[in-house]
Amino acid sequence: MPDKSSLATAEADVEKLRRHVRILVELGRLAGHDSTPERFLDHAVVQVGRAVEIHHVKVLRYRPATADLLMVAGTGWKEGLVRSATFSSDLRSPPGRSYRTAEPVCIADFTKTPDFVVSDVLKEHGIVSLANVPILTDGAAWGVLEVDSTIPRDFSADTVEFMIAAAAIVASNVRSHSSARGEAAALAEAASEAQRREVLLRELQHRVKNNFQLILASISLQKRRFKEGEGLRALDHIANRINAISLAHDQLAPRQDAQAVDVAGYLRALCASIEQQVENVAMEIDADEVELSIERAVPLGLILNEAATNSAKHAFAEKGGRIVVRLQAGIGFGEGRLTITDDGHGFEHRPSSGSGLKLIDSLARQIGGQVLTESSKRGTSTAVTFPIIS
Repeated sequence: MPDKSSLATAEADVEKLRRHVRILVELGRLAGHDSTPERFLDHAVVQVGRAVEIHHVKVLRYRPATADLLMVAGTGWKEGLVRSATFSSDLRSPPGRSYRTAEPVCIADFTKTPDFVVSDVLKEHGIVSLANVPILTDGAAWGVLEVDSTIPRDFSADTVEFMIAAAAIVASNVRSHSSARGEAAALAEAASEAQRREVLLRELQHRVKNNFQLILASISLQKRRFKEGEGLRALDHIANRINAISLAHDQLAPRQDAQAVDVAGYLRALCASIEQQVENVAMEIDADEVELSIERAVPLGLILNEAATNSAKHAFAEKGGRIVVRLQAGIGFGEGRLTITDDGHGFEHRPSSGSGLKLIDSLARQIGGQVLTESSKRGTSTAVTFPIIS
């Protein structure tokens, strides 16, 4: 016969599952009410906290314009953080990795997972353990549902499965409100060709985002095979380049004859993403409004990514520094110029063997541009002059 402790454990597990089911039913009921998305999310985080028996819960929504995750609902957090606190969306951030890979991420103890970066908000609240799952709409990540613990906690498979189910209900509510707004717009502009193009573009973006998430998830899995060294750094570099391309697709907008990228918005989002990934480096950007096709915008983004990454790795000492990005239109006859300048220690002779510098030259040639690199003790500047052909 099973001993009393085994029976007690089994009864506790059954009661936990019953509690999960009751709360999922309650979440489904709340999702069906005619309330605002904000009100539903406020209720949802409280219900998730009850189910998981945890004090800190939050829902994060990805913002393409700034490439970060905004806390749109939360419970247990200090006053003023909900709907204002932001979190990094890169792969070193737990919610960022969950968003980018569309997979759950659980950390039992931050002190034993040095490959993740703990945000200031989590440090301020004494968070040492967390679990997060992606919120998926139409197969692509919309944001992240996260629970946070102030004590080390090994989140069980039952807890993660409950969170996945809760995230699905949240996604359904988000999708229903988005659909309602979309239907109203479609009724107002039923005959609009622009509306049809936008719907097709959004569908394409969902599919492309799914592909990027699969690639980043594969890279994340491969990184587990490396503790350190060139292999791990190479995979990080590849992931950063893929992220730069992904951000360009976030900025796509329909146009009369094709799809255009708001290059200023794209570079701002990319700068925000890079700043999240490096320590003690401030990114500043001043960009004129320019629209380019995706084929011409992506090389510019990759050039910025390579130049800024090179500066962050080689230009500064431990105290860090500043990288200034300038996008100018109207240079010469129908040309633009992208300039990336750091205030690091510079170099005497331009390296000829670096893969990053070779890639910058190659990318500039793809868009008919020319690269000029200048360096001194006051820093390094990389300027790419290119024809503005939309």
